[in-house]
Amino acid sequence: MQPTFLGDTILFSELDDSLIQAITEAGFESPTEVQEATLEPALDGDDLFVSAETGSGKTAAYLLPTFDQLMTEEAGEILGLVLVPTRELAQQVLKQAKQLARFTPLKLGHIGGGTDIHKQTDIIKNPPHFLVATPGRLSELLARGLLVLSFVEILILDEADRLLDMGFSDEILMIAEHCQRRRQTQLFSATLANKALRGLADQLLTEPNVIELNQTSDTHASIEQQVIFADDKAHKFQLLCWLLKNEPYRHCLVFCNSKDQVDQLYRVMQQQEISAGILHGDRDQKQRNLVMSKLRRDELKVMIATDIAARGLDIEGMDLVINFEMPRRGELYVHRIGRTGRAGEKGVAITLISAPEFNLMAGIERFLKQTFKRRKIKQLIGHYKGPKKLKASGKAAGSKKKKNKKKAEKGGSSKKKAAKRKS
Repeated sequence: MQPTFLGDTILFSELDDSLIQAITEAGFESPTEVQEATLEPALDGDDLFVSAETGSGKTAAYLLPTFDQLMTEEAGEILGLVLVPTRELAQQVLKQAKQLARFTPLKLGHIGGGTDIHKQTDIIKNPPHFLVATPGRLSELLARGLLVLSFVEILILDEADRLLDMGFSDEILMIAEHCQRRRQTQLFSATLANKALRGLADQLLTEPNVIELNQTSDTHASIEQQVIFADDKAHKFQLLCWLLKNEPYRHCLVFCNSKDQVDQLYRVMQQQEISAGILHGDRDQKQRNLVMSKLRRDELKVMIATDIAARGLDIEGMDLVINFEMPRRGELYVHRIGRTGRAGEKGVAITLISAPEFNLMAGIERFLKQTFKRRKIKQLIGHYKGPKKLKASGKAAGSKKKKNKKKAEKGGSSKKKAAKRKS
């Protein structure tokens, strides 16, 4: 579902007529919160530091004012640049950019990994006004001296926190140094509560307009969050297959913490005759494009992925997310479940929890200041029901007997070592 905004509203009356025509003909209805909050300061040329969840309309929030400003500039060089963490998100941003700029003279381009670098010579020889890029491939082109960014006036970091999570900090700073005429920088992130992100903002932004629309503690009212206890991995396989065969959904995204686990789950799906695609860092661009195309054509209902898919993917009808494994951090959990319940739609997020994951789950509940709904599947109820005792933090209370046993073992080994030293 596309973000909605109104072409003839006063909010957009300052935009160029060609942009108003595009958003009007697209049939969008009302401005989103992030569009209302950012349009005027962006048009005024302010640096922006914005927290807004994916699916909130933030892409249009930065594209519209950027396009409006670039149309008054001379052509021939890259004037606007947006950096995104993944190839899939780059393609989605470019698609929406083409929709919004369709009646303008602006030329748009895209650079991303997964394709032969020499096949991107069109971008190199004929630079677009506005470029969407992933930092890895863009920094490679800059290092080879194949691309010039010295005319860039507006730099945008979309999913800035995810860019840092993926280790692109050095590349971002190097790219920013090449944008010598930069007069405006915008950072968009799911949350601003990240020390590394704030450090990056301090280096890139000048007296920014800070707009915090999405906080980590938001309750995600449009998403029903459930947990199901599992005895072990084999039990998880059974629960997952039952859910995929019985739970109502149009599309489901299953998350794992590693590429090996994704591949293992895919083999289980094949054995169970469940049609599924996979997405992780070892898949080449052709394979990625194919699975995304099949999902959008409804030829696939299930995708199994690592956290590379936790940000930026916008697939209509993604109404179910299943965490086969609990993510290791609260921010990742938020990013994962954010693939559903988008743009006013309802969604369900289900996490399978085995005993070693309970404390991780409790920590994320505390991080989000909410409690997940406990669910049981009658046909597959296991032995593990959760810990018998909890600490005040919500984590499992350790057994005194086990602690005393460990102390006794530790004391015994210390005595043995002392005896050896004496002998």
